[in-house]
Amino acid sequence: MKIITYNVNGLRSALSKGFTDWLAEELPDIVCLQETKAQPDQIPTLEFEALGYRSFFFSAEKKGYSGVAILTRITPDHLEYGMGMQEYDREGRFLRADYGDLSIVSVYHPSGTTGEERQAFKMKWLEDFRHYVMKLSKTRKKLILCGDYNIFIPKNLINTPGGVSGRMRGTTIKAGVSTTAWSARKSSLC
Repeated sequence: MKIITYNVNGLRSALSKGFTDWLAEELPDIVCLQETKAQPDQIPTLEFEALGYRSFFFSAEKKGYSGVAILTRITPDHLEYGMGMQEYDREGRFLRADYGDLSIVSVYHPSGTTGEERQAFKMKWLEDFRHYVMKLSKTRKKLILCGDYNIFIPKNLINTPGGVSGRMRGTTIKAGVSTTAWSARKSSLC
């Protein structure tokens, strides 16, 4: 099974830059999208259907903001829109598709770069997300988490030719250390 995760930073923008051509060339079984920034009436589902994909979108209430999606050539048995937590679900950050005993999640974590209030929101999200996924992993043993984590990764864990300079967009050291430690402990989830 070929699964790709992709932050499109605006689905309409990605479509204007050849997203469907890329999709037709790659032909993954499942594509998890983040930061779709599209409302249901702005989503060209027929373009995806022409390529053999069913598309499932979870949009933010706020227009032009966040949103996740799953494009799939395999029909899921069940879809879960959100985590059942209104403060996050209204931002369209979590979508799960179940295929038998396999679950695939498209998740878009908040960035926390617009000030202390959003940073606090992000830190609360990270803790709530961790608890949610830990509980979910007890019933959904085969769980694949795909997404944009907006998390700082220490330089010694990055294999980037030329290195990484400066502050990476959407990240903080505090969030990075917290999530990196959790990821190291729970790497068996992915």
